[in-house]
Amino acid sequence: MEFAIGGRLAVRITPADVGKRVSVRRRADDGGAGAEFADAVGILTSWDDGVLSITRKSGQSVRVVESSLVAGKVVPAAPARRRGPAASFDELAAVTARAWQPVESEALGDWRLRAAGGFTRRANSALPLGDPGLPLGEAFERVASWYAERGLPACVQAATGAEGAQEALCAELERHGWWREVSAEVRIAALAPVGDRDADVAAVRLAREPDAAWLSRYQRFATPGPQVLRVLGSGPSVWFAAVPDDAPGAGPDAAPAAIGRCVVDGRWAGFMAVEVAPERRRQGLATSVMTALARRALDEGASAAWLQVEEDNDGARALYDRMGFAAHHRYHHFRPARRTHGAGGTRETPEG
Repeated sequence: MEFAIGGRLAVRITPADVGKRVSVRRRADDGGAGAEFADAVGILTSWDDGVLSITRKSGQSVRVVESSLVAGKVVPAAPARRRGPAASFDELAAVTARAWQPVESEALGDWRLRAAGGFTRRANSALPLGDPGLPLGEAFERVASWYAERGLPACVQAATGAEGAQEALCAELERHGWWREVSAEVRIAALAPVGDRDADVAAVRLAREPDAAWLSRYQRFATPGPQVLRVLGSGPSVWFAAVPDDAPGAGPDAAPAAIGRCVVDGRWAGFMAVEVAPERRRQGLATSVMTALARRALDEGASAAWLQVEEDNDGARALYDRMGFAAHHRYHHFRPARRTHGAGGTRETPEG
């Protein structure tokens, strides 16, 4: 990272640059002899009382004491090195939301409050796309109250890492005591190469609805209630894939060896719920499921693919790397802190 201009370092940012992408260098210790430096690049989300807050594309917030700055400048958006289709954050946010719809939804200005009896974070979180029509502090309180009325933990889904994403909102959530519980990547790719893969799709069965066997492999619940089927069945054009278990002795009602779900929405095909039985992994079954679903989506006119993968799911990330999926942005689920009381006084702890 280069800050020198004519051989000199300079701080060329001010509080007026809040909201812009910046690059800064700061002293990492007390600045004495042998001082080390640390760099940060991200959106400058605040500059208050001598402290800067910079939100990186990963969603991590970095606090920088103004007096520790040795260099800083506004930098343009990172150069595009994408693979696959061009896509804006707004377009993908809308497409991904339509593929995983809640049972209940209510508007808060331009935000959507979503609930589905607690089945998945995506269907039970506020989607803050636009202006809530209230000051943010009041909007966050309204979100918390809405979920409390339904006996659900409050949750807000917000994104970072793409032009037009929500770094400033993430910083405001943290300032109001919300904490980042989990993060995931939204990845995109051209659809045709996924459908063109040399995969064994003969055994993959496609259906419009999940049967009991499919649901038994999708291990995200104890007993699938009506809200599960509502969420899974939501979307413009939904397909379910299954590879039957061909092990000796496996009956027709046995859990499939592999499953997947695809939602076709205009030019986009979204892949979800790709799961393989532990004893059948690394046999190409996930690739077969996705290839079969991709071919069906191509038949319906789709040309681009997307999926979501949690950042700690190394096996899935490696598979999607091989299939040509590249990160577009990250989204995060934020929970509010609650106040607890003890011998040490009042403190904030994350809500479970």
